[in-house]
Order: sequence, then structure tokens, then C-alpha cells
Amino acid sequence: MAKLQGTFTALVTPMFGDGSIDYEGFRKLVQNQIKAGVSGLVPLGTTAETPTLNEHDEEEKLIRIVIEEVQNAKQTSKREIPIIMGAGSNNTRDAVYYVERAKKFGADYALVVTPYYNKPSQEGIFRHFEAVSKVGIPIIVYNIKGRTGTNISTPLLKRIAELPNIAGVKEASGDIGQMMDVIAEIKNKKPDFVVLSGDDSLTFPLVAAGGDGVISVVANIAPELMVKMTNAALKNDIVEARKIHYRLLPFFKAAFCDGNPTSIKYALKTKGMLSTDAVRLPLVEVTEEAKKTIEVAIKKCEL
Repeated sequence: MAKLQGTFTALVTPMFGDGSIDYEGFRKLVQNQIKAGVSGLVPLGTTAETPTLNEHDEEEKLIRIVIEEVQNAKQTSKREIPIIMGAGSNNTRDAVYYVERAKKFGADYALVVTPYYNKPSQEGIFRHFEAVSKVGIPIIVYNIKGRTGTNISTPLLKRIAELPNIAGVKEASGDIGQMMDVIAEIKNKKPDFVVLSGDDSLTFPLVAAGGDGVISVVANIAPELMVKMTNAALKNDIVEARKIHYRLLPFFKAAFCDGNPTSIKYALKTKGMLSTDAVRLPLVEVTEEAKKTIEVAIKKCEL
């Protein structure tokens, strides 16, 4: 399996005004991402509103759509498009089940977040990843203290990286210093260990520092630009990558100005890429102030 590098889109889940899923809208979104040349797709992550989806009916239907479209692309263009399937839970038994499901459906990787709410110790986090690593599918560790309440320290990640089937990390700690420590202490010793940004705005500096790319929310609306920026940085074309980074910077901020995926869904609706910006409770639509911020950023960034 080729090493993960580039832009991987954390897919939103389009919905109608009544909260039901717009499956055809989702299919079109996936097709648009593939056409734009993204390196891979990430269904059932945080951006997909997975906590509010029915795991058997809705989630499995979304999974099947992504797999169908990726298989179609492979047949027509011979492109390999890895699927990194969200498979996290704060219950280790459930996380193992979701990773097994990802493997059963043919995903290439499972994205497993730090257990949230429980706030386990570093040893508890290690054992959680030890359990999912035994399933037999490559695992991307997802470190996002802002949502889970617990940071995976670099020494702990170093231990986790030695487990079988641990392929890399989605680093969303927001701490570029920690990300560079991960590269220095883990990636430089294990070159196949993938380090992906979990923050769109830190993609350029992370790749410039030796990272591999991004799991991107902004790619939902600007896949071509995210692909160009990330690929330029990977090719050490710093001037081009920096140019696109600063072009997109206002939208990097606006895309999260009133939460995720509420802000990006409103942006997609504004651009006519979604029929509605509907979300499910406890999420609600963005404020009027946020709408203006998003609209201004779209125009300023020429999206």
C-alpha cells in the first residue's frame, strides 16, 4: 500500500431541512472530490456529524456510496483513492467494532480518536489503541485535545507507534511545537509513519516541517486549492504553497468561526454545493454574524 500523502477530505454529511440525509447530495460531493484530485476520502469523521448518525442504516449507506464511487474512479481512471474511515468511540469495545466494520467494508485505514469524555490516563489511551491495533487494518491515531479533553503526549505516541498496524497520526492538538516533536522523535526514525495535520491552517507549516499532508475540512469547498497547496509544499515549492496558504487564510478562519461542520455547511450552501446547511441537534445553524464572516471570506479568497 502506498504511503499516505496529500489532501484527504473530511466529508460532510449533506442533510435536508427535516434532518434526513441527502444521499444523492453526498454522492455528488464525493464525485466532486475525486474529480478535483484529492488524495483520499475520510467519511464518518467529526465533520460528518457521526455522533448523531444511525450506525447501521445511515452510516453504512454513506460507507457504501464512498466505496462505490472510489471503485468507479479506479475502473475509469486507474486511480487509487484511499478511504480513511472514522472508527472512534470512547468505549474501547465499540471502537474495536467500528474498526472491524471499516475492515469488513474494505476501507484502507481506520481513523481512531482518543477516547473522549472518560479522560483516560496515558496508559488507558495506550491500551485503547493496543486493542484496535489487533483488528488488522492500518490505524491513523487522531489526537485532538480540544474535543476529547486529553492530549496524546509525544512519548505516548512513540509507544503507540510501535504497536502493529499503527500507520500514523492526525495531529489536531493545535500545537505546532508538538507536531515538530512528533516528526523529530517518531517520523524521522520511522519514515513510513504518516503525520497529517488536523487543522487546515497548519497544513502548510506542518508539511514544510516534514509532515505528509492534511485531513481537511476546507477541501469540501476548495478541493483543488487544498490539493495544489499541499502538493506544492510536498514538492518543496514553498513560494507557491505559501501563496495559496495566505490566499486561503481568511477562509481557514471562517470555516470554523461558529463550529464545525456548521460553518463549512453554510459555506457549501452559499456556493450552491449543498441544497441546505441543515445539521442535527445539538448542532444548530450558524449565527447571522458568522454568516457574514463566511460570505466575506468566500469573496476575499475567490472561492
